[in-house]
Amino acid sequence: MKKLEKQQVFKDPLYGYIHVDFELIKKLIDSSLFQRLRRVRQLSGVQMVFHGAEHSRFSHSLGVYEIANRFLTVPDIKKALSERDKLVFLSAALLHDIGHGAYSHAFEDIFGVNHETIGAALIIENEELRSILDAIDKDFAWDIASVLKKKNKFPLIEQLISSQLDVDRLDYLERDAYFTGAAYGHIDLDRLIRVLYIKDGQVVFKLSGIHAIENYLISRYHMYWQVYYHPVSRAYEVVLEKIYLRVKDLLLSGFKFEGNVDPLKRVIDNPNDLSSYIEIDDFYINGLIASFTKSKDNILKELSLDFLNRRIWGYINDTLENKNKIEELKNYFKPEELKYFTSHRTVENSTYKDDEEKFGDKIYILLDNGKISTLKEQSKIIESLMLSGTKTDPKFFYRKR
Repeated sequence: MKKLEKQQVFKDPLYGYIHVDFELIKKLIDSSLFQRLRRVRQLSGVQMVFHGAEHSRFSHSLGVYEIANRFLTVPDIKKALSERDKLVFLSAALLHDIGHGAYSHAFEDIFGVNHETIGAALIIENEELRSILDAIDKDFAWDIASVLKKKNKFPLIEQLISSQLDVDRLDYLERDAYFTGAAYGHIDLDRLIRVLYIKDGQVVFKLSGIHAIENYLISRYHMYWQVYYHPVSRAYEVVLEKIYLRVKDLLLSGFKFEGNVDPLKRVIDNPNDLSSYIEIDDFYINGLIASFTKSKDNILKELSLDFLNRRIWGYINDTLENKNKIEELKNYFKPEELKYFTSHRTVENSTYKDDEEKFGDKIYILLDNGKISTLKEQSKIIESLMLSGTKTDPKFFYRKR
């Protein structure tokens, strides 16, 4: 648990400074695998709508680490975690996104990989990371991987990192709001930290802090519908997914590419090929797509030109009343084009759910008499929003002629 002789800081637009006290954390940040996150954008297609959204998984991961660091100032968390557990918490917060692929989630959907599973495997198998983590002890890497995979070995740490109100969400909502310029994502972080307690191994929030929790959940809801699920952003990401899909199909058919598609081919052949997986970042994909604009395959060429030149596809609501219109739009395309130039996509989101039974899936409220209640029981605002159910937005996307 060696500390640095002098605290290192990173200047951050949200928190002023991100503070690094431990040698372990500094080494993890300096590792090539963590530096790779500078080359993976946080918001994928959202940057096509909100031009300021150029921030990376690197800056987000540092932010999650800093919030975890601030959570360790909470007296109940200090008591609940041993010194080693605190280091597990900080390391897991820092490394929670270490397994993200190019342009984040779009890559996972087409190539059938999961960034949390990949991240846990990298923590165990990457030589550089492993040598850093093994300096603590031989079980340390396995313990961090277990947090990412939610194995319930460290239930409190898992809840702090991945739950309805966790260090990950607290950073990305505020950070994404800042860089997109959206007014919806501001969260009263200091207040949430002040009202956080641990009771019977469970994270709870004092009743007096319920307004900050309501604001957080409503902000999260608006960010999803106004930013993350913006139809233009979704339309742009559909183009990227279709490029991935066309490349995958062409590779399987033996097509000869002019660009270097070897890392993609190796991941298709073996999704557990970690050395190939980490070669695939936004820089690599952008260069590859640029080479595809001269491809002999016309479908891949057109998709790549759309992506690089921000040619946003059309979209209409995928509803019964638009069924005839959608069929009419489909008729514009040749049969072999339909798979790549059209797409049905539905997103959904609700303000808050508390019907899950897994640890950390509810937000609990600590009453003045010391008893524990649920957010739904204590907040009329959240209860009424829950009654409105889950909002869905089905869209049909199509390449414009």
